[in-house]
Amino acid sequence: MRGIVACGTYLPYWRLERKAIGEALGVSAGSGTRAVASYDEDTTSMAVEGARAALRGLRRAPEVVYFATSDPAYLDKTNANAIHAALDLPASAMAVDMAGSVRSAAGALRVALDARVPSLAVMSDIRTGLPGGGDEREGGDGAAAFVCGDEGVIAEPIGSAAATAEFLDRWRLPGEAASHQWEERFGEAAYVPLGESALVEALKQAGVTAQSLARLIVAGPHGRAARRVATGAGVTKDALGDDLTAVIGNTGAAHAGLLFADALDRAKPDELIAVVSLADGADVTVWKTTGAVAQRTASATVADQIASAKGRVAYNTWLTWRGFLRREPPRRPDPQPPEAPPSFRSEAWKFAFTGSRCQACGTRHLPPQRVCVKCQAIDRMTPERLADVPATIATFTIDRLAFSPSPPMVAAVIDFEGGGRYQCELTDVDPKTVAIGNLVEMTFRRLLTAGTVHNYFWKARPLRK
Repeated sequence: MRGIVACGTYLPYWRLERKAIGEALGVSAGSGTRAVASYDEDTTSMAVEGARAALRGLRRAPEVVYFATSDPAYLDKTNANAIHAALDLPASAMAVDMAGSVRSAAGALRVALDARVPSLAVMSDIRTGLPGGGDEREGGDGAAAFVCGDEGVIAEPIGSAAATAEFLDRWRLPGEAASHQWEERFGEAAYVPLGESALVEALKQAGVTAQSLARLIVAGPHGRAARRVATGAGVTKDALGDDLTAVIGNTGAAHAGLLFADALDRAKPDELIAVVSLADGADVTVWKTTGAVAQRTASATVADQIASAKGRVAYNTWLTWRGFLRREPPRRPDPQPPEAPPSFRSEAWKFAFTGSRCQACGTRHLPPQRVCVKCQAIDRMTPERLADVPATIATFTIDRLAFSPSPPMVAAVIDFEGGGRYQCELTDVDPKTVAIGNLVEMTFRRLLTAGTVHNYFWKARPLRK
């Protein structure tokens, strides 16, 4: 039996209140909030966080990674390689992008299920629209990850179907910052028949009825079409759960995965869950949970992450983060772009955050060293990955002079549980709440982009509660 072995999600700490958009532009923007990736996040870094949550506690590493997004950080370069490196996966594990559209996410999960080895499907998206537009107001940012395998399955697919047609509903040319969209009634007319027919076929393959579904998930960039397919499916009222768009927005390629993971967070054994993704067609899978779902403990459920997202970003700050509001740059030298050879040589440290521990005296070193700073033993080091080790703030400073897209910069010296001290930048933090002794965790971020090169590394963030 092959199916979902584990899943994980990531929702950013920051939220943009829709009323802030309306107040700034003098338009009606509705109520609620949308999830906002920070200035130091992109689809790759969020995918790493979602995948870390999915892999936590698993004994066997995936042997292939499929990464889906409509907003890749790089073109003509495999973004999944950075995810592979940050997860410290073996070199023998293949890493592949499935990028360019929301439907890529359904494809990534389908291929991961069809693989003969433990596989990781990661979907991540940052949804950006022009100021005052629907995508800005209704979009959201987030990531989800699913480990597929044959052992410890928590949900197995028992029926699936797809429906494809060529129609122009949403598109974006390379280099454009925002998508175009056809008049919404046209998209609704195209999507609804496709979604309905694919759902009927998937239920038929599974040998179940719509009334037997414990949860029906319908997701896609076209909100009206998704709502019509959901309400017309003939499921019970209890099966139509919250689509979370009021609190996080529509997260594009990640949204169906986020809603599915949320359903698994709450699921009981032997429940039926249908997931419908409407994006350039329709993809439907009917899942049946197993007894193992009752023993599953998510490291951070979707509901937990929604509740712990305390940060509120101002509208003008959000426009700056997304490049729509160009501000005066700092009067300092431009940042030095990272160079490929040293990044390649230090991959274990730069991407996987792997330090070293002295075999002679047990001293932990960050970054890794050849010579022990305590006993001076030479080349007697054991690699230790510290990305998942909690730490405590030993001291910190709030720097109001250093350049940061989200000033002030907060730098801290942190002590890791089990030994090791390191100085790094804090992110997702309110400077007023920082204190010595605060618990922090490491998070994979994009430090900067210089000379068209993204510089990925690790920062610390307050432990989300």
